[in-house]
Amino acid sequence: MYLIRAYRHPLIPLMAALIGALMLSAFPAAAQSASDDPFSVMRGTQEPGAKRTVSFEARLTEDGEPMRDGLTWRVFKSTPDSNGRLELVASAEGGSKTIDLPPGDYFVNCAFGRASTTRKIQILQTDNGPVDVALVLQAGGLVLDATLSDDTPANPDLLKFSVFEDRGEQRELVIDNVRPGTVLRLREGIYEVVSSYGKLNAEARARLRVRAGQITEATLKQHASVVTLTLAAEKGGEALADTSWTVLGASGDILTESRSAYPSMILAEGEYTAIARNKDTVYEKNFTVAPGRPAQVELLLNEDKADLSDEIVD
Repeated sequence: MYLIRAYRHPLIPLMAALIGALMLSAFPAAAQSASDDPFSVMRGTQEPGAKRTVSFEARLTEDGEPMRDGLTWRVFKSTPDSNGRLELVASAEGGSKTIDLPPGDYFVNCAFGRASTTRKIQILQTDNGPVDVALVLQAGGLVLDATLSDDTPANPDLLKFSVFEDRGEQRELVIDNVRPGTVLRLREGIYEVVSSYGKLNAEARARLRVRAGQITEATLKQHASVVTLTLAAEKGGEALADTSWTVLGASGDILTESRSAYPSMILAEGEYTAIARNKDTVYEKNFTVAPGRPAQVELLLNEDKADLSDEIVD
């Protein structure tokens, strides 16, 4: 369960080369001085001749304002080199950019976080005046958070998200290990979000739509609780040291093992079995996790000894 609030060709070989070039160009280039034009270092040209001024701008939507920040621009030659890769001519960070390019054909890629678009442009030697290139990203933002079922905020240090792009019968991981409150820049579309709380089985899922030009905030509900285990000689007594623990799920699968007097973990609501071993004796107790309420499960020496008559304990 979650809450959402929204604000307002035959070019396959070339595209393969472009994808490879984009991957290589993701590594930061050598730093330039603040006074340099970020496109001033040119590594080769397409055709000889006078350079022409090219202006680049990008919008989130067709009718949106030009973006002033957060963009990554890359310009590639249109012809692959001997290794089948497109050579990176220039790159820059920021908003709208103006550069001078020789006549020829280029691929221009504009990225905004995980959203990007690519266009092939042609600069003619015979024309005069500036060349304007305007790209539309069709992108928006997504901000994620989670609470427990009683609306208690989840511990942000134990919370992370994975975002998958929904493609009908398939889904593709877009980004994982996302911290709550992070603004994700994504292209418009449907996404599946998985919220993980702790390291075990506490998960919440939602299908969310990201709309171009908007930030969508979604709060998922985690039906889970913090559980602490103890083995004591009497109720409320001191936990016994040198105790090893195993926690089983309802189907008998092992969820976690530890060696601690006070093991603590986050578990999804449901039925579990705690098994404690101290010296040569094994203790066992079934317990239920209710969402949102921290629980302490106490095993007692004189009440919870496991029946191992038909089992062999190594």
